[in-house]
Amino acid sequence: MEIAVLDRAEARRIAVRAQRLDAAPNEGLVPLVEHLTFLQLDPTAAIAPSADLIAYTRLGPSYRPEHLQEAVERDRTLYELKAQDDPVQPPFAMVRPVSDLTLTLDAMARGPVHAGWRAWLEANPRFRQDVLDRLRDAGPLLSKDIADTAEVPWQSSGWTHAKNVTLLLELLQGRGEVAVAGRIGRQRTWDLAERVYPSGIEVVPEEQAAPLRDAKRLRALGIARPQLVGGAGVPVRVEGSGREWRLDPDALDQPFTGRTALLSPFDRLIHDRVRTQELFGFEYLLEMYKPAAKRRWGYFALPILHDDRLVGKLDAAADRKAGVLRVDAVHEDEPFDAQTCDDVDAAIGDLATWLGLTVERR
Repeated sequence: MEIAVLDRAEARRIAVRAQRLDAAPNEGLVPLVEHLTFLQLDPTAAIAPSADLIAYTRLGPSYRPEHLQEAVERDRTLYELKAQDDPVQPPFAMVRPVSDLTLTLDAMARGPVHAGWRAWLEANPRFRQDVLDRLRDAGPLLSKDIADTAEVPWQSSGWTHAKNVTLLLELLQGRGEVAVAGRIGRQRTWDLAERVYPSGIEVVPEEQAAPLRDAKRLRALGIARPQLVGGAGVPVRVEGSGREWRLDPDALDQPFTGRTALLSPFDRLIHDRVRTQELFGFEYLLEMYKPAAKRRWGYFALPILHDDRLVGKLDAAADRKAGVLRVDAVHEDEPFDAQTCDDVDAAIGDLATWLGLTVERR
């Protein structure tokens, strides 16, 4: 069968539209997360926490950070998870829609795929039971309020060393046995999953659920490399790219009206750097872990989306004590025309207003 070839501009528009970054209106936080499949959580707040910035770029100034907290802690329409199933990166924190639990609970119950985690769980049956009993009797609890009774401590040279309770809670969360009930400041409170998740969830067997999850992931991306979405969608090629891609066929021939948006460094539009380079011709690297003298674009530079192109990076930081969004630089990948300059300036002003700050340029 002959594989269709997409124009690069159309491939970009499909990706932007799929991530709800075109000018079409969005319905609200929970429908947005149900479409995107998750919001990544990251505490770095040089501008705003990642989940909030991602939501703001889609929903506009009507979105407030308390909406996310309410959805997780009061309405129970979203739930927090330390994901252990991403095919290309280590575990990271996210919020997912509770409506998707039907497609994930069976996989979760099978336990972690990491052999070291699985072996550690099997070596600590009493520790696991102690934690579950403690939560049943007194939950929700902070991890520091749960005794470490590990028979075999976790051995690591990284951040998990000597953090047996936290690691166990995250692994039990990954198995669907415990859940994040809420937060006190930045600290998670934990409880039994049966007291956090709604009852009566119909569990789809993993063999049926996996391709459905792939299809949802592709719908959120529009076009993706096969290793990210399995066999979902249809194969296509993109002009200028030598690889085969998977395309959501429903994303073809849809209207597109672009806009300007300042993206989180963790935004899924740019997360796959191979796709970002081949479809958008855009180079990006999060530089907050680099020494200042070696940074090209800034500590927490925001990629700038203009219509269907990624055109530059915004080096800025929110100084809440001073009440300003301090703009150190706008890096133009190619010189902006007058309209692009105006649109980017307007986006910076809108972001500052949403943050309750005024713009200060250096």
